[in-house]
Amino acid sequence: MNSSSPVSRRDFLRVSTIAGGGILLASYVEPLSALERYAPVAGAGPLADPALSAFVRITPDGIVTIMSKNPEVGQGIKTMLPMLIAEELDVDWKNVRIEQAPFDPTKFQSQFAGGSTATPTNYLPMRRVGAAGRAMLVAAAATKMGVPASELTTSLGVVRHAASGKSMTYGELATDAAAVPAPDLATMKLKDPKDFKIVGTRVKGVDNKAIVTGKPIFGIDVTVPGMLYAMYHKSPVFGSKVASVDLTAIKAMPGVRHAFVVEGNEAGGLTGLMPGVAIVADSWWQAKSARAKLDVKWAANPTSAQSTAAFNTQAAALAKSEPQRSLRKDGDPDAAMQGAKVVNASYYYPFISHAQLEPMNCTAHFKDDKLEMWAPTQNPAPGRQLVARVLGIKEEAITVNLVRGGGGFGRRLTNDFMVEAAAIAKQVGVPVKLLWTREDDMQHDFYRPAGYHNFAGAVDTSGKVVAWKNHFVSFGEGQNFANSASMGPGEFPARFVPNYALGASVMPLGFPTGPLRAPGSNGISFAAQGFIDELAVAAGKDPLQFRLDLLAQEQVAPTPPNAQQPVPVPPAGQQAPVQAGFDGARMRGVLEMVRDVSGWGKTALPKGTGMGVAFHFSHRGYFAEVVQATVSKAGVLKIDKVWAVGDVGSEIINPSGAEAQVQGSVLDGLAQALAQEITFANGQTEQSNFNTYRLLRSNQVPPVEVHWKKTTFPPTGIGEPALPPAIPALVNAIHAATGKRIRSLPLSKQDLKWA
Repeated sequence: MNSSSPVSRRDFLRVSTIAGGGILLASYVEPLSALERYAPVAGAGPLADPALSAFVRITPDGIVTIMSKNPEVGQGIKTMLPMLIAEELDVDWKNVRIEQAPFDPTKFQSQFAGGSTATPTNYLPMRRVGAAGRAMLVAAAATKMGVPASELTTSLGVVRHAASGKSMTYGELATDAAAVPAPDLATMKLKDPKDFKIVGTRVKGVDNKAIVTGKPIFGIDVTVPGMLYAMYHKSPVFGSKVASVDLTAIKAMPGVRHAFVVEGNEAGGLTGLMPGVAIVADSWWQAKSARAKLDVKWAANPTSAQSTAAFNTQAAALAKSEPQRSLRKDGDPDAAMQGAKVVNASYYYPFISHAQLEPMNCTAHFKDDKLEMWAPTQNPAPGRQLVARVLGIKEEAITVNLVRGGGGFGRRLTNDFMVEAAAIAKQVGVPVKLLWTREDDMQHDFYRPAGYHNFAGAVDTSGKVVAWKNHFVSFGEGQNFANSASMGPGEFPARFVPNYALGASVMPLGFPTGPLRAPGSNGISFAAQGFIDELAVAAGKDPLQFRLDLLAQEQVAPTPPNAQQPVPVPPAGQQAPVQAGFDGARMRGVLEMVRDVSGWGKTALPKGTGMGVAFHFSHRGYFAEVVQATVSKAGVLKIDKVWAVGDVGSEIINPSGAEAQVQGSVLDGLAQALAQEITFANGQTEQSNFNTYRLLRSNQVPPVEVHWKKTTFPPTGIGEPALPPAIPALVNAIHAATGKRIRSLPLSKQDLKWA
């Protein structure tokens, strides 16, 4: 058989009874050739391990338990995805219980959190599972009542026959429903959205009470019997090996049980097991105190020659030369600039840290050639693969328990903390909890890469953009960008300017980088939307109307075959910006709506106050945002208000969670713009904690007004696309207020203070 040929796949449902009564529904996506392993699908009897394969469990007491298969790191999917099942099942939400599913790639598909993929991946499959469960319960009720199923209705977990007045609860029907043949999921009739009772309503996060009352649900809270605490000390220069260390005094310190050198493992490069010194003690504080006494000599490493200053110098030199390669070229930008009004500008955004609230941590226990782990990871499958490769054990010998992460933003896609805990646990043979300090977290991050954009643009006498060139200077080797340092050939305004060129040059990088909320887009938007504002000024046009006009220039002619160069595919589990399918009309819709809700241009603003606008397409979501900001005579910046409008399709599944995601994204972007920057010197990260890497303070938080433009397109995710426009909208507002054009971040280096 040709292994490269596509394999047909379909959703199917497996049904079984539960010991003590009830029904268990498990949905699978499997190759058709694998179906015989589960035959017969209907009436297959009890599962060998129902807790691992269940999506939905209905017990005789009427309680519906829904398994949440994906990792939860604050994005709300533990609440949102079960809402889809409960809606079509027609159950009362107060009778729904949600459990975190264990990591089990043989039973659950795509247990992953990132890229705003949960909604587009699961919207229809989850609804079909709920609809199938409802259909089976109705069929069981029809048999027991002796009436046609077509005469039955459901509501709040009850099946009713209006003509006779009979009714039965789901709990009463659950066991009988397990004997009903499982329907074909693809044929299930789903609700008309106008009939939704759960989807579209404000539902509180299922973990909210546990979080605010301090219940132990996060990775940092995990404790197991006999557990010791570990710290792992790595070189401040990424990848440096231990040259020498005397651990005699460390081992004699109170509570210290073990202290040893870990040679590291180059499998996975900077994402693998880095060299270091492990200290294991009775308490975390004892381990930390012992670490403070370490005197390690680190081996020389080429990265020690790298620095932010050197990158800036090299980037400036590259900008003066022709790009190393062309990513896209449409028309003839140089010719189009002849006789037009030309604007040149260079934009820069720095490396930044994820700065999630919960530092990296993982608990691990190696015993009898098996490893059990408790990990707040966004991406458990590659984590288990990495651990297996480094430790030289089979993946099947590793159990990963998913625990809630205290923020992820892409940092927990990389599982270096898992392999460190595993390596230490294998050495000591007892349960070990590895917990990083905040300094570890910030100085050993997988940073959002810096970027340098060198623009030349031209507008004609009518104010139309006729040419756009961008020499993008980034990081990588040869034809490959560093992780999350790329820019795709389809990035706006490609296809909207007839003469367009995007070239790229890269610099070698010894520091690890990775996806950070809206990877790529979070920097590109600042540069592109800032430059669009400059072109609007050159054209003498209102910045918002100028954007509407630009979006109307969408080229309908097919792109020439040589216009798009291949973009490197990121390694498994690492997210690249999703840019395919950009629709100018959808973006015009959100831009027009944000114009209206913000009152753009309707009132005269006081001196020193300005409004800025920006939009961006990221991870299938269309967002336009307006920021109003005031800058005092003393240079004090106050962000007065933000309006955000998003088009993420036809449904907002949980408005409460959705609004929180947008507000959090906007505030995250504003914080990045205001003061966040990671700089390097002598191969080391200079920032170490929140005193040198400032987050947004509560007195700086502006009101964020969120609006939705519903369209007929399938629903998509919202964890990321609202962030990118916030940054350029702010800097454009500052320009409107002061005339000061900001082309470099953070704002803390622009003679601005903030209230």
